[in-house]
This record gives sequence, structure tokens and C-alpha cells, in this order.
Amino acid sequence: MIHKLDSFFEPRSVAVIGATSVRHKPGNDILLNIAANGYSGELYLVNPKGGEIMGKKVHCSIGDLPEGIDLAVIILPAKLNPQAIRECAARGINAIVLAAGGFSEVDDEGRFLQAELEKVVRETGVRVIGPNTSGVTSTPFNFTSSFFPLGKIPRGNISYIAQTGNFATHTMRYIATGENFGVARVVGIGNKVDVDESDVLEYYATDPETKAIFVYLESLKSPKRFLEIARETTRRKPIIMLKGGSTEGGSHAAGAHTAALASDDRIIDGALKQAGIVRIYKYSHLILAAKALSAMPLPRGNRVSYLAPSGAMLVAMTDMCQKYWNLEVPVLEESSRRRLQEISPLYIRMRNPVDIWPSAIVHGIEFAYREGMEAVLKDPHIDAVVPILMITDETGVPDLQFIVDLARKYPEKPIFATFSAEKKHMEAAKAFLEPRGVPTFPMIEEPFEVLSVLTQCRKYMDRG
Repeated sequence: MIHKLDSFFEPRSVAVIGATSVRHKPGNDILLNIAANGYSGELYLVNPKGGEIMGKKVHCSIGDLPEGIDLAVIILPAKLNPQAIRECAARGINAIVLAAGGFSEVDDEGRFLQAELEKVVRETGVRVIGPNTSGVTSTPFNFTSSFFPLGKIPRGNISYIAQTGNFATHTMRYIATGENFGVARVVGIGNKVDVDESDVLEYYATDPETKAIFVYLESLKSPKRFLEIARETTRRKPIIMLKGGSTEGGSHAAGAHTAALASDDRIIDGALKQAGIVRIYKYSHLILAAKALSAMPLPRGNRVSYLAPSGAMLVAMTDMCQKYWNLEVPVLEESSRRRLQEISPLYIRMRNPVDIWPSAIVHGIEFAYREGMEAVLKDPHIDAVVPILMITDETGVPDLQFIVDLARKYPEKPIFATFSAEKKHMEAAKAFLEPRGVPTFPMIEEPFEVLSVLTQCRKYMDRG
């Protein structure tokens, strides 16, 4: 079945209107991004100066383009956008990304200009993403319309909807260079003159490339439709949302950013819960929870075990699990507790959470963590395991392959690793574990915060 948004995600031909050979201009960076990601469709460039850019012919006007191009990316000053849409429609281009800002998020003149855009869209019947957006990234089709310098974007199974261009720009650059997971689709919906969050969510809902959906929104254009689509989707795929503009100050900032109108936050909160959408409150969780979901399954429940080199960590994390994160720290089966006792000195009484350092002193770090982790992974009362690893030059740096092996041996139970001590070894552990499928978190609270989010996803997916 051909979806009405296919031209954005799988364009066989693309026109960049406003292409330029001037380095570090948006009309040039988009061409570099398209090339870096290996787009294999037809690419047409438009600039009144004509000539060639990167070995490709430049058309002097939209009217010079062949008919029936799938997608146009318009990188022109705001006031030129309405006429450019008309000219694209006349050439049979029915899908358009509008990169320019300067519309209703700015001033009265911008609001007038955006109203003109909406009129042109209605008259021509084209589909438009934007304005005020960096557009679309679709790694299964090796395509991006982002004008921020990105290079090759890693492919994965996480998709984003963002009422901001930053997920296709600097946040995507961080993910590509600082993390070890990739994305399937990313859409910055901007000011939503046409395509809105509901349209994109509907596409993601049946997209086989999308395992989980992350959303940043400042307003809902069609709340009823969005929530209806979400209610069905969250039975099959997690939807995790950060809602901007939930405070008076945030609401004012949202208006300046994307002309968003905030609603009563309590009403939104209740509506999201009814639709099975997990609400988050930290921007970083859009990345950290995505990293976890890209590598590991959803936990089957909220029962966690963790192994730490410090009694204080065990106490503090237990308090926070129960007080803030809705995570249980259950009593282990006696056979599991007995195995932990076998690998530990007699002076310590073993239980969950696991004080692993006495065992590490006697048997070494690798043995202690390996045997301790396997004991709790086997336990039917445990749904997820967090090893808190202390690794330093002086105390020893174990071969972490055993964690990878355990993750493969117990694939139904997520393992989220975190660290304490020497930064160089923490970074080396991340570089080793994550490409092998075990997500890591630099701050000790983070895996528990992520587990709290993911257990809510599981609860919504399993609802009647």
C-alpha cells in the first residue's frame, strides 16, 4: 500500500530549491548530507545562477525542472515560500519540506505570511512539512533533508517526531558521534501548516522499521486524532513523549519557538495516560531511553536487581527505586541468595540488592560480577539487572565480554550497565559494550530512571 507520506520517507527523486556551492550555507550542507548518506535517487538542484554544484547541473528555476519529482526541499527566505510552493505544484511536485523560519513564531508579519502558506497548501493540494523545520531523515532509504552538517546518520529502529528542527540537527549529530545506536525516521514538524504529529504518528504506527516512537511536542494540532492513533499504537509499540510548554515560562518560550499554544498540563497528563503514552520530563531521556530500547527488550515487569561496590549506593538506589521510580527491589529466591552467599565471604549476609565488592576482593572483579549477575538473572523474581562497575587501574579492569555473554544468554531480561571510578575506563567500557548490544549509562541514577520509563511502556502494552 502506498502511504500518503511515502514521498517524504522514500522519495525516488528530490529537488533542492536554494542549492548553493557556498560552504556552510544550508543550501550546501544539505547536499553534503544527502551525499554522505548514500541517497541513490535522482537529485535536482535549483539556483537562479545555474551552472554546476558538486558535478550536478543546476536548474535556473523551478519551472525548468522535469515533471513529477517526488519531493522538494525549499531553502529560500520565508517571503519566497508561497510562490515556490505554487511553482512546485505546477511541476507535479506534491510533497514539500519548508526549511525557513520567520513565520508565526516571530511576529505579526510572520503570522500573515504563514496564513498565506496555509492558503496556498489548501489551493494546490500539496503536502508540506514545516515551515521552520529541518525536515526528514529516513535511514532505511539513505535520505535526509537536514541542512545541519551531519555526515552519515546511523541506521536503527528508533523514530522521532519533534516539534523542533533540533532532532534532525544538533541532537542527531550528538547521537551519531556520541552514542552507539541509530534511528529509522526523524521528522521535525515545525509550525505544522499541513503535516502534523498525527500524520507522522500514523505512518510510524505501521512502519516495520520503527520499533519505538519518541516524541517532543509543544502543542497538539489535532488532539483527539493523535490520542486515538496513539491508543492503538501503544499496544504494539512504545510511545514516549516529552511535552514542552508545561509551565508558564515554558509556554511563553514555546510560543516564541514554534508558535505553539499550550493547554492545561493536568488535562494533557491524563489524556496521555489514557492513550498509553509514557510521559518523560528530562530532555536527556529522549536519548537515554532510546538507547536502551534500541538494544534491549522491554522488561517484563518492574522488579530490579543491582550489584554495587558500595553499601551506600545500595541504600540510596533502593530508596530512590521505591520513592521516585516505581521500581521494586524484591527478595530473591533462596537458591539465588544461596549462590550469592557461596561466592562471598562469610562475614556478609547476601541479599538483593547485591553488595558485590567483598566477593570481588576475594575472587576478582570479573568472577564476582559474572557469577553475581548470573545468579540474579536466573531468578524468576527479577525482570532487569543493573551492574554498577567499579573499574580503576589499581583495583583492576576486567574483560567485559562476560556481560555481553550474559546478555545473550538471558535475552528476555535487560542489562543496563553503569559505572563508578575512573573516567577513561568508563569510556572504554562504553566503547566495548554498546556496539555489542549492552547499553551503558555514565551516571548511576540513569539506568534506573530509564527502567522506570520502560516499565511504564510495558504496563501500557500489556493493558486490556
